[in-house]
Amino acid sequence: MWPTLTGFILAAALALHFWWRRNYSALRRQLDEQRGALAAQGDARDDAAAQVRAQQQAVFNSMVEGVLVLDEENKVELVNQSLQKLFSLSGDVRGRTIIEAFRLPDLAELMKRLRQECTMQNYTLELPGMEERWVEVNAAAVLDRDGIQRGAILVFHDLTRIKQLERTRQEFVANVSHELRTPLSLIKGFVETLLEGAKNDPEKTTRFLQTIEKHADRLTFLIEDLLTISRLESGQIIMNLHSLDMREETQRVADDLRSRADEKQMALDNLVPEGLQAHADADRLQQVLFNLVENAIKYGRPAGRVTIGGGPAEEGKIEMWVRDDGPGIPAESRERVFERFYRVDRARSRETGGTGLGLSIVKHIVQAHGGEVWLKSEEGEGTAFHFTLPSQ
Repeated sequence: MWPTLTGFILAAALALHFWWRRNYSALRRQLDEQRGALAAQGDARDDAAAQVRAQQQAVFNSMVEGVLVLDEENKVELVNQSLQKLFSLSGDVRGRTIIEAFRLPDLAELMKRLRQECTMQNYTLELPGMEERWVEVNAAAVLDRDGIQRGAILVFHDLTRIKQLERTRQEFVANVSHELRTPLSLIKGFVETLLEGAKNDPEKTTRFLQTIEKHADRLTFLIEDLLTISRLESGQIIMNLHSLDMREETQRVADDLRSRADEKQMALDNLVPEGLQAHADADRLQQVLFNLVENAIKYGRPAGRVTIGGGPAEEGKIEMWVRDDGPGIPAESRERVFERFYRVDRARSRETGGTGLGLSIVKHIVQAHGGEVWLKSEEGEGTAFHFTLPSQ
């Protein structure tokens, strides 16, 4: 009996052992599969989160405006490329406080106000530095369900160009108003004098009417120059380009201004070589040359010399110049002489006439031809204006 019982027990033990091994293997496989599935889900979540972050960064980087995202401690969580460029940020500023990242007390003050007001709109901020920089900031606090601030989003819009244009507009309006007011006041004054009885004196009447005509012409020239500038800047003037002989073009201007040079006993030399060709609009080229030569005569040294010259320049270009031997232009004024209404010597300019727009017109016409204009000057040694034109 014992051998039989012993054999039965051994058989049962073996059966249990094989059953346990088979089921354990299956159970282990199931556990491994579950672990793998959980790991895959975790990786998928991480990948999804990374993808969302990458998409958010791509969206922010595509924006023209600068974007700044802060956490509840006012530390930087995200900046986009426009903001990095706007503030010239170097390196990764994430994790830094707003003061550490930007070093702008005004921006820190804005964040203090944002904690109280939750939104800020059209906050104008001037950025420090060598160049003028202005930004407009719109900010909003990020609140949780309980209304507690958990961060902030700030959007920066570059206002520099708008500020510059606004200042240019204001200066332009002020200058035009002044230029119009001066001759109008003089005309009105002389007309009132004539009406009060001066018209009965033939000598005074003639002199006053000549003065009125002079200032009426000044108004006409100013309006014509303003219209020319406006059409040039808006691209409304169509250039009628032809191959021009520069010797002939400069000689025509020299002949027209010869009498003015003679009045100041100035020599007017045309040194442009024969055969020098330019591809340009004849009428606009005459404006350029006339303005430059007239200015050289007007501001040059009495009994001095004005020279018109030219020659080949870089490939496909020619270079022209008009030189005088007058007092020259001070260094601080050389960068501004092509600005509208800018005058080196305002008192002298008023006496000699002119609208203050001549050199600005020169610059726009030359640039419309694809050329450049610049000057060389030394105080006491004269001034030379140079410009280039296409040769074909």
